[in-house]
Amino acid sequence: MIGDLKPYAEYKKCPQYEEIPIHWRVVRIKSVLQEMDRRTTDGSEVLLSLTRQRGLIPHRSMTNKMHSARTLVGYKLYVPGQIVMNRMQAWSGMFGTGNISGLVSPDYAVFRILGPHHITLFLELLKSPALVSQFALESKGIGSGFNRLYTDRFGPIRLPLPPPEEQAAIVRFLDHENHRIDRAIRAKKKLIALLNEQKQAIIHQAVARGLDPTVPVKPSGIPWLGDIPQHWEVISLRMRYSVELGKMLDGKKFTGRHSLPYLRNRDVQWDNIRVESLPTMDIPSSEFPRYTLKHGDLLVCEGGMVGRSAFWQDQLPICGYQKALHRVRSLNPIQDFPRFLYYQVQLAAMRGVFEADGNENTIAHLTSVKLRRHRLTFPPFLEQKSIAEKLDKDLIQQTIVIERTEREIDLLREYRTRLTADVVTGKLDVREAARNLPAEPTEPVIESDPIEEDLTDETELEEQEA
Repeated sequence: MIGDLKPYAEYKKCPQYEEIPIHWRVVRIKSVLQEMDRRTTDGSEVLLSLTRQRGLIPHRSMTNKMHSARTLVGYKLYVPGQIVMNRMQAWSGMFGTGNISGLVSPDYAVFRILGPHHITLFLELLKSPALVSQFALESKGIGSGFNRLYTDRFGPIRLPLPPPEEQAAIVRFLDHENHRIDRAIRAKKKLIALLNEQKQAIIHQAVARGLDPTVPVKPSGIPWLGDIPQHWEVISLRMRYSVELGKMLDGKKFTGRHSLPYLRNRDVQWDNIRVESLPTMDIPSSEFPRYTLKHGDLLVCEGGMVGRSAFWQDQLPICGYQKALHRVRSLNPIQDFPRFLYYQVQLAAMRGVFEADGNENTIAHLTSVKLRRHRLTFPPFLEQKSIAEKLDKDLIQQTIVIERTEREIDLLREYRTRLTADVVTGKLDVREAARNLPAEPTEPVIESDPIEEDLTDETELEEQEA
């Protein structure tokens, strides 16, 4: 069906979008979205966090850090049906809505829709590349991570708007496609889960029992490891490695005079660090020992997919790291082989060990204190090295298939983004396709991604409180 989609029969010129369907209107955002600025007087309402995948959700489900009602006085009131904009992240399409009333950051903007328009269409339009590029141009501030889009510059921006009945057809079509894409992504994630189960078994055998099956064993005292060779040590991580949390963003103190690229949680994937399009923060030379990286440092995610880790291999000449990451560095390079530690941390993460550092109602966060206190096993150096090198060899096939499948998931997400943008900006006509769609399940399918979910909003709350 998708291959049968065609452009509209007639278009008219539109400077911002080259052309739009002839019967669509171009309107200023301020003519269809009205900013609301109602504030709480006692802070008793539910604090909400804005996430990329799930929209507005209770802040308590994002973090263990609670806010007293007194500290929330003056926060903005939100009710379902409104749209919230994160001013600092508008350039990346950070808009959302929610299904419960509550409070949002006073630095956010809250809008109500004027007229019989579909909120889902507005959200997709506001996230589309054509609009996002304009938001980036109109955002003002110092440095890539601290630009804000203020309402006086947001309101005059123009957007294409189809008639209300066509908005409904577009939303119906996109809902159908989202269900279809999410089903495909779930199937690929199941494959990845099965492969990770295989990896978990292989890693456990190696890091808990070693390479000699005849060696005498003893209880490790660590439930997720079980028995280990008698000559291995079991001690807290802090006895063998330094653990340092990265620097907290603080827009109020950002000057741009000591600007350096820095890694975020989402930039650290399993055994891979992404350095494309990194934001910047102020890190003066006096703070380099504390907040920059050296070759061989292990970076461990503090939140999101807790424990996800990768090594810094001098991908950039100099780079910092954010408070969402731990820098783990060997205290004695001739005593410990960090690649062995990597596999032990990976096994712990796979078995949900770090998730226990939160609670059932919140997303787990692995504090530096808790990470330092985690008891792990430490064989002699040469055994650590042999085990790590054997695992590197034994896990090649699973790693290749997992990476290929993750790339396929990325392509599906890219396809979703491109299709949505083409539909909401009038490049493709979906009216006939929407009329011919079969009945679909009504329950929402949310393809959640903790990499993006738990850090964008919480980082800004910390920045506001600094």
